Amino acid sequence: QVQLVESGGGLVQAGGSLRLSCAASGIIFSIHFMGWYRQAPGKPRELVASITTGGTTNYEDSAKGRFTISRDNAKGTVYLQMNSLKPEDTAVYYCNARRMSNRVYDYWGQGTLVTVSS
Repeated sequence: QVQLVESGGGLVQAGGSLRLSCAASGIIFSIHFMGWYRQAPGKPRELVASITTGGTTNYEDSAKGRFTISRDNAKGTVYLQMNSLKPEDTAVYYCNARRMSNRVYDYWGQGTLVTVSS
């Protein structure tokens, strides 16, 4: 059974930092693309950051320079370091694991709430 378990969310003041973690089990972590998505109330889910199996990273424009995604294949964990947080970063953050072979395999965590107060 595949499980992605996020942690590290919470309430922080604007300008503060949080580090999200996502621990994966039930998959061969190292062969999966990993991503962090977020969904604010009334808005669609959007990709915040992703990291390939080789460690190449990609960021949504508002996250560039403030967020850093990283992965530890030995621990089966992906991280999102978020600095200089803004109220508009408030959302539920979801971890995603993706593998493409004959079809796309997509796995999601349950989400962790990040609230940034002004």
